[in-house]
Amino acid sequence: MNISRRLSLSQKRGLLGLSFILPWLIGFVFLFATPLIQSIIFSFNELKVAPGGYELSFIGFDNFREALFIDANYNRILVESVTEMALNVPMIIFFSLFSAVLLNQKFRGRALARAVFFLPVILASGAISAAEAAGLISLTGSSEVAKELGEAQGGFNTLSLMFMLDRAGLPPWFIGYIVDAVMRIYEIIRSSGVQILIFLAALQSVPPAMYEVAKMEGATAYESFWKITFPMVSPLILTNIIYTIIDSFSNSPVTQTIYESAFRTLDFGLSAAMSWLYTLVVCIVLMFIGILVSRKVFYHN
Repeated sequence: MNISRRLSLSQKRGLLGLSFILPWLIGFVFLFATPLIQSIIFSFNELKVAPGGYELSFIGFDNFREALFIDANYNRILVESVTEMALNVPMIIFFSLFSAVLLNQKFRGRALARAVFFLPVILASGAISAAEAAGLISLTGSSEVAKELGEAQGGFNTLSLMFMLDRAGLPPWFIGYIVDAVMRIYEIIRSSGVQILIFLAALQSVPPAMYEVAKMEGATAYESFWKITFPMVSPLILTNIIYTIIDSFSNSPVTQTIYESAFRTLDFGLSAAMSWLYTLVVCIVLMFIGILVSRKVFYHN
C-alpha cells in the first residue's frame, strides 16, 4: 500500500513543514551546534589564551555575576535596548501595514513605488556597507545633507505637529510618542522593508470575493479593513512582530558590547555570559509577545 495514502492530513502537513525547515536544521547541526555548546562552556569558565590554543578554568557563575552586578555598562545598555525595542516595534508594524495596504492598491508605477520602499533595506545591507568601507561608494555626504535639511525643517514641523495633536485632546505621552516617530521616520522606513513585503504577500492572498460581498452588503472601506483585511493578515502580524524584535536585538548596542568584551579585552568567558543573558532576555520577550498576540490571531482555513 502507498505510504502517502496511510498518512492523515495533519501528518502530511507535518512532513511538509519539516521539509521546509530541513535546510535550516542541517545548517544548525553542522554549523551552529558546536559553537553554541562551546559558548555555554566558556560562560562558566575563565578562558586564557595559550600558545597551543586556550586554557579553561572553571569559575561557576562568576562571569554572570560580573555582567549583572560589576560591569558598569551592560545592565544600562540592555535596559535601553529593550526599552527602545518596545517603542520601535509598534511604529514599524503600523507603518509596514499602512504602507503595504497603500502599495497593494492598483495605480501607475506601483512596481517602482514598491522598489522605493524596499530601497532602504538594500542600502542598509552588508553589501552596501562593505562597498562604502572599501571606498567604492560614498554615502556620507548625502547623509550629512539630509541631516542638515532635517534639522532645518524639524523644529517648525515638530512644533506644528505637537500643536495639532494637543488641540485634538490627545494625552501628552501619546503626543510625545507620535512626535518621536515622526522625527525618526527614516529609521522606521529603513527597518520596515521586509515587513512590508510580508504584509503585501498576506494582502494578495486575501480572496477578492470577500471584498465583493462586503461591498454588496454596503460595507465601507473602513469596515472592510477591520472586518476582512486586518483579521486575514493577523497571522503575519505576529510573524512581523517576532521578526522585528529579533532584528532590533541583532543590531543593538548590546551586540557591540559583547563583541568588544571578546575581541578587545579578550574576556571570552564574560562575553559568553553576556551573550547568554542577552539570549535569555530575547527569549522571554518573544515568549511574552507570542503568547499575548497569538490569542488575537485569526486563522482562516
